[in-house]
Amino acid sequence: MCGITGWISYDTDLTTQRPTLEAMTGTMACRGPDAAGIWLDTHAAFGHRRLAVIDIDGGKQPMTVEHDGRTLIVTTYSGEVYNYRELRAELEKLGHTFRTNSDTEVVLHAYLQWGEAFAERLNGMYAFALWDPRTQELLLIRDRMGIKPLYYQPTPDGVLFGSEPKAILAHPSVRPVVDAEGLAELITFTKTPGHAVYKGMHEVRPGHIVRVDRGGLTVKRYWALEAREHTDDLDTTVAHIRALLDDIVARQLIADVPLCTLLSGGLDSSAITALAAGALSAQGSGPVRSFAVDFTGYTENFKPDNLRGTPDGPYAHALAEHVRSDHHDIVLDTAALTDPGHRAAVLAARDLPNGFGDGDTSLYLLFKAVREQSTVALSGESADEVFGGYRWFHDPESVNADTFPWVAAGVSGRFSGGNATREALLDPGLLGKLDLPGYELRRYREALTEVPYLDSDTGHQRRMREVSYLHLTRFVQILLDRKDRASMAVGLEVRVPFCDHRLVDYVFNTPWSMKTFDGREKSLLRAATRDVLPDLVADRVKSPYPSTQDPRYSEALRAELKDLAADRDAPVRPLLDSGAVTEATADGAACDIRPGAELLLGMNAWLRTTGTTLEV
Repeated sequence: MCGITGWISYDTDLTTQRPTLEAMTGTMACRGPDAAGIWLDTHAAFGHRRLAVIDIDGGKQPMTVEHDGRTLIVTTYSGEVYNYRELRAELEKLGHTFRTNSDTEVVLHAYLQWGEAFAERLNGMYAFALWDPRTQELLLIRDRMGIKPLYYQPTPDGVLFGSEPKAILAHPSVRPVVDAEGLAELITFTKTPGHAVYKGMHEVRPGHIVRVDRGGLTVKRYWALEAREHTDDLDTTVAHIRALLDDIVARQLIADVPLCTLLSGGLDSSAITALAAGALSAQGSGPVRSFAVDFTGYTENFKPDNLRGTPDGPYAHALAEHVRSDHHDIVLDTAALTDPGHRAAVLAARDLPNGFGDGDTSLYLLFKAVREQSTVALSGESADEVFGGYRWFHDPESVNADTFPWVAAGVSGRFSGGNATREALLDPGLLGKLDLPGYELRRYREALTEVPYLDSDTGHQRRMREVSYLHLTRFVQILLDRKDRASMAVGLEVRVPFCDHRLVDYVFNTPWSMKTFDGREKSLLRAATRDVLPDLVADRVKSPYPSTQDPRYSEALRAELKDLAADRDAPVRPLLDSGAVTEATADGAACDIRPGAELLLGMNAWLRTTGTTLEV
């Protein structure tokens, strides 16, 4: 996994622009702590920061393929292609020769053999740029599910791009500006494909290719969810899912560096850890190393809420004992969660204050601890979106609401440990201008126009196809982006087996009645993996990523908010509702402030450190 950036300019000699490329590339240092590289040509300049995972010595970038002293193709590449060995063997039969053992070189030769259609052959998580000096064309390509990020900003004579907005913002011609639509995107719990929040900037959509040439910029889709008839019976479906999972996990265990799993004790991460343990054992390796996050006193003092009915600890330990993993608990206290340095690091990683509050800080600290012992981690992320695991999938009111189901379920507050809304402390006049409900509704209806249907999709089955599509193209993007930024901030590669497009496509087309055949959430996943799980874990009810319940955390937020309200130079001051803030920070106030305070404090730090201009 790596950080990439670049600049295409058809009117400038970029060989004179090394300092700018070095500045852009330097912003990606956290994503690639092992090496740095720059490639300059007249109209193309590529930067790369490397996290070495496969072919440590041979995989340096930017990488080129040359013939007779002429450069045929060059790439700056981030990600992993899990079927690169099969592709390499096929290309060798077609006459290609390789000088490294890296998947990066396979990508280059695949393009030379099949043109841009080669993207359809890739299985993996990736975001990369290809520059063809022969045609003077750039391709920006992103994986099908959007696991790895890639942003771009058109210029009058080309384009700037990077793994994260900060790489583009490092260019001297770009100013960080957020308009009303960008601010609405930031505040609401939506993730509009292609939207980058910053004015003039875009995100390459999952499963898409952006082509840049002298004539301008064009966008092409190479993959999307499609509706297909599901003809397998239940037993065949369960068996096929298991076969897919066995193959996916085995592929994603390939690495030339230490590897582990992230284990919460839920069905998803437990299934991945158990399958990984089995695969490693079959290879004569192991045991699998696993990590879990916990909070001081969390299990002993746990109180069930609307989303979390049980603490993770006992279940993670049960699974670890069952598969005999080398397990480690990363225990965090409130001081670590409220540490200004840690929160600043999270904000720097995310580029925007649109996160999950203490959930983001704890994830960052978990990954930081994991990175001390491993370079690659397998995660259970995205199983809920694929198999229908969230509680609102099974709540008729949320399912049938005329908006995103997670919005109807009030998730934005609950994920961060509270029940209030994120916008609770913002100025009513500002909220009136932004019209957040109207923005969410437009984005929701826009998403519905994309949903593929079968003629047989009627009633509840039709609606659940819509709900599944919304989660697989919108909600999952929120979580994948969060996980990528937190992990790459410390140079940890996190792989997400449940995002394998073969699995996603197959389960998407499985009827909802089959996905819930036992009357529960994630019925198919449970049936496919029950044999490798203890019953305690297999039967556990879904519990999202944990959030601290220590009252001292809210008290610390309240104190910070009080200081902010007293700071007349606070950049976020014009955006806040002074009355609501006064009420929230009054002595003895009992109102829930966590989601609103976390957003407001994050926005203040963001505006102060980035110099972003708000045009609202």
